[in-house]
Amino acid sequence: MKRFVLQQLIEWKNREDRKPLILNGARQVGKTWLLHEFAKLEYKKEAYVVCRKNNLARQLFSQDFNVDRILRGLRAMTSVDITPGDTLIILDEIQDIPEALESLKYFKEEVPEYHIAVAGCVLSRREGKCHQYISYEL
Repeated sequence: MKRFVLQQLIEWKNREDRKPLILNGARQVGKTWLLHEFAKLEYKKEAYVVCRKNNLARQLFSQDFNVDRILRGLRAMTSVDITPGDTLIILDEIQDIPEALESLKYFKEEVPEYHIAVAGCVLSRREGKCHQYISYEL
């Protein structure tokens, strides 16, 4: 199972029409571990933010959907120089900040060269152009 899911994540990474990735599933099934492992194997850098009970993240996403400002804030929060193509941005427990989930469409439209993946346990499937969606029951 691990190899199969990692292969799908690698295929997502290499797609030219890549969209932000949503990894949805029940609590404590390994979503966060999988994204950390993927980042370790496939990227030079990982910018990881836990959204649960994170007032800084809530403030960052609640102002507006200016992606340049959000990226500056994520760089400051994670102390990672987030650069396109070699950094995986991970927003964990994203269900706690609905505006962060909504911001994904702006990442796709304005800065598709950035690789962003989110994980959550109570996300509903969103149709349309803004998200790549993978859900695995483990």
